Amino acid sequence: MDIAHTTAAERIARVIAGHRLSANADGADSSAGTAVDRVWREHLGEAVAILHTLREPDAAMAEVGDAAVWERMVRVAIERAEKA
Repeated sequence: MDIAHTTAAERIARVIAGHRLSANADGADSSAGTAVDRVWREHLGEAVAILHTLREPDAAMAEVGDAAVWERMVRVAIERAEKA
C-alpha cells in the first residue's frame, strides 16, 4: 500500500486550490501547479471541514472496513491539521 508523504489536510487543500485555479476545473490557469503551491494553505480551513465530515464512514465503507479505525485515522488527520 502506498503511504502519502504529505498530510491529508494538505492534500485536500491542494485539491481545492487546484480546482479553483485550474482550467481543467473552475479556474482559468492552464498550468496551475505553481499557483497551487503558493495558495494551498489558504484552503486548510475547508480541508479540515471536509475531514470533519469524513469522520463517520457511510454504510458501504463500514461494511468493508473497520469503522472505528477509520474514525481514529481521520481524527488524527484533523488534530494534525489543527496544530499546524
